[in-house]
Amino acid sequence: MALKLACAFATSEHSPEHARIAEELGYERAWFYDSPALYPDVWVQLCRAADRTQRISLSTGVLVPHLRHPMVTAAAIATLVSAAGQDRVVVGIGSGFTARVSMGQRPLTWRFVSEYIVALRGLLRGEDVEWEGAITRMLQWEGYGARRPIEVPFVIAAGGPKGAAPAKELGQGVFGVFEPLPGFDWSVVLLFGTVLESGESPDSARAMAAAGHGGSVLLHYFLEHRMLDQIPGGEEWKKLYDAVPETRRHLAMHDGHLVGVNDRDRPYISGDLLARNHMSMSREAWRERMAALEEKGATEIAFQPAGPDIPRELEAFAKMLNG
Repeated sequence: MALKLACAFATSEHSPEHARIAEELGYERAWFYDSPALYPDVWVQLCRAADRTQRISLSTGVLVPHLRHPMVTAAAIATLVSAAGQDRVVVGIGSGFTARVSMGQRPLTWRFVSEYIVALRGLLRGEDVEWEGAITRMLQWEGYGARRPIEVPFVIAAGGPKGAAPAKELGQGVFGVFEPLPGFDWSVVLLFGTVLESGESPDSARAMAAAGHGGSVLLHYFLEHRMLDQIPGGEEWKKLYDAVPETRRHLAMHDGHLVGVNDRDRPYISGDLLARNHMSMSREAWRERMAALEEKGATEIAFQPAGPDIPRELEAFAKMLNG
């Protein structure tokens, strides 16, 4: 199997140490989420990871443009390049579906994301860039930032054709969730779940703790795509959130997002739901899933571990993929 092995972290104070463990297990890349309403600052944790690792690529998974002026992001990239080396840094960037929605906003337009990427890459090359009506340039002297030009690959999180166009024009790769986006030489697929022990049930306490966060993502996905009929009690689950004032509903829905399962979601997430959606499976079933994704065009799997024993999840997934 030619798939590259990567991990993704719901960025925490423990993520730098988990990146070190992932490096020892053979993971090639570690993606850190950029959702400040949910997790610590992504750049701080990436630089901490750089201090603990030697080889593994360190990446934003994915950066959200509206959170920072392009100059702030350029300085952050330069800082990580200084800490880890240019060859180890990848910039994942997207429209901010989680980061913006968790703050009550809609995702950014792809036009804005594209303009941001163009400005950011110009700054990293050491060019003058116009942003918000003013000319700006990275002015850091030697010792105050990585020397320009800084050339790092960009991977664009594109969930459909509107995002695929800027990904092909401005990126070196594409980042998707659950399924690969076709037509790219570098296609990352983000997955959630757990590798079951021999004879273990998807309903076991361990499996539910490790994979339940993926179930919450499914609930939100089915709601967004009007597919709640696929979940037993889906409409009843929706009513729990409908009862929350609309101005605060996004706060309730993102409680524990990609970390665990909140009290509203818990009754509707079962081992069967996780198993049917390829999240809680045996080693053999996972390998079949990996082969199917590779056949569809995936080149890299970014596995996000969760639960009380993240080192166990990283090791089990690595052993499964590497056979």
